[in-house]
Amino acid sequence: MATLPIYVYAVFIITFLTLITLFSKATRTPGPVAIILIIWAGVQCALSISGFYLQFQSFPPRFPIVLIAPTISIILLFVTNRGRHFIDAMNIKTLCIMHIIRIPVEIVLYWLALHKAIPQLMTFEGRNWDIISGLTAPLIYYYGFVINKLSKSILIGWNIVCLGLVLNVMINGILSVPSPIQQFAFEQPNIAILYFPFVLLPAVIVPVVIFVHLVSLRRLLKG
Repeated sequence: MATLPIYVYAVFIITFLTLITLFSKATRTPGPVAIILIIWAGVQCALSISGFYLQFQSFPPRFPIVLIAPTISIILLFVTNRGRHFIDAMNIKTLCIMHIIRIPVEIVLYWLALHKAIPQLMTFEGRNWDIISGLTAPLIYYYGFVINKLSKSILIGWNIVCLGLVLNVMINGILSVPSPIQQFAFEQPNIAILYFPFVLLPAVIVPVVIFVHLVSLRRLLKG
């Protein structure tokens, strides 16, 4: 991948650290949660730097490995008593405002597309409308949790729509990576997320965002 301007790396890393900070702060054990996320991020960064994810022709594809541990962790948190206790103790207000980080994420994706590191379909000029989630998050936070002017149905609906938006870009991203299962963007594959530090997008940022929506929906449905 060609060398990118330093500001692209800087904005992405600051966004990642902001996500870790806000997510950890929303739990009752911010220290251990932050450490676990940083360790997982470190493992994925080491794999990406080593070139592990650049073996495009291997089967099964190596890239989906970044999603295995987060997926298993999310399932365990929802199906175990200790996991549900952890979920139900989270601060749903902090989780809501955390979605504002999706704005800089989308800006970084746009920059990566300009530098031919990802396909245009992964930006707001293509099939990715996830920036809507980030732009509306402050409004949902203020009207839903500060002055309590939004109904529970609206909050549930917003979380469902925004969950769908992040799943949409995740699926398009996976199917645009060079691999035997690639379906899109053959003229400009999704290569940036195979490299440090952008591997943290599928390895940490996207799973955390998905988890936060699922937590919020559980809390709202429980009343």
